[in-house]
Amino acid sequence: MITLFNTIFYQPLFNLLVWFYNIIPGHDVGVAIVLLTILIKLILYPFSLQAIRAQKSLAELQPKIEELKVKYKDKKEEMSKAMMDLYKEHKVNPLSSCLPILIQLPFLIAVYQVFIHGLSSQGLENLYSFVANPGHINAVSFGILDLSKPNIILAILAGAAQFWQAKMMPRQKPPQKVTGSKDEGMAAMMNKQMLYFMPAITVFIGATLPGGLTFYWFLTTLLTVFQQHFYLKKDKKADDKRQIAP
Repeated sequence: MITLFNTIFYQPLFNLLVWFYNIIPGHDVGVAIVLLTILIKLILYPFSLQAIRAQKSLAELQPKIEELKVKYKDKKEEMSKAMMDLYKEHKVNPLSSCLPILIQLPFLIAVYQVFIHGLSSQGLENLYSFVANPGHINAVSFGILDLSKPNIILAILAGAAQFWQAKMMPRQKPPQKVTGSKDEGMAAMMNKQMLYFMPAITVFIGATLPGGLTFYWFLTTLLTVFQQHFYLKKDKKADDKRQIAP
């Protein structure tokens, strides 16, 4: 299993990073990470777009979901069926927003291994025969950042980008609460966790990881923010046109 993972994920990403490092003037590993991140983002673009669509659709359905929770608060089976019917009616898969995260996880693990093991002299033995061995990779990027060591600034930037991404996603206010509902405020609590808790966890964990990995995560989130911005802007224009049309 480990050998298969290394063959499919680790070695290709590692060799791409070193190849970018070799061809970039000045051999800056930070620039190589930027190029590698853009390439991975392009590969995962369809899945990322699917997640953005699913998140927006779920946000728009939230008031109706809360209404069903109130209506069937003591009838769990009926509530489950009504929820599935609602998702089917609006063609929404509640698991779609999680899929890109699961798909990106192997890439994240592989990039982690690259910065933990791959950039050493021994790690360079995993290069393909057609990728030149640079002998040594300078982990200092842009003349100031040592991407082989944890960097709190990059961790804060990664957390801020994740907060920006969560803040950008439209949120619908739940319907008026009905006394006695056990699920009251659940959506609001989940929104707060996504908005504040996850970025805080990103900063906490990112501050302990190699700066190169945190830099990769920051760039990935930033590119997702731009993708999300343009999709929501385009989608809003389409909604406005549909409302204007007779």
